[in-house]
Amino acid sequence: MSFTLNGQTHDIPDDWREETLLVLLREHFNLVGAKFGCGVGLCGACTVIVDGVATRSCITLARDVDGGTVRTVEGLAGEDDLHPVQQAWLDLSVPQCGFCQAGQIMSAVALLENRSRPSEAEIEEAMDGNLCRCGTYPRIRAAIARLVEASI
Repeated sequence: MSFTLNGQTHDIPDDWREETLLVLLREHFNLVGAKFGCGVGLCGACTVIVDGVATRSCITLARDVDGGTVRTVEGLAGEDDLHPVQQAWLDLSVPQCGFCQAGQIMSAVALLENRSRPSEAEIEEAMDGNLCRCGTYPRIRAAIARLVEASI
């Protein structure tokens, strides 16, 4: 079994196939951007992009990504610059404690890659379920709105 992780093909070791994707990413690949929050796919802290879709990695088994493509927050930035979503997050000082932000960013990236000009309702729907205990929702929405406006 293998999958593409942040642009590189990797085998899924036999003894990791029944682990969650989150555990595989954090423990086997040492990619710790996605966080363990609720463990049942409700908070969004573990969100990664699987085959173009924002996916809760805490409830996705490693074997379920066989042959697929997984992107984590660690795979967004280029060598010399940040991904536009990451840059917008910094420009608008979105993060506070930062715990949920990798999941928030990955949900926003998936949304904007699938809908370059989402409506406010589509933004709300895509970001719903990504919880932020610090309440940075207005800054998150402002960062996404800025990116939507820039795509004109």
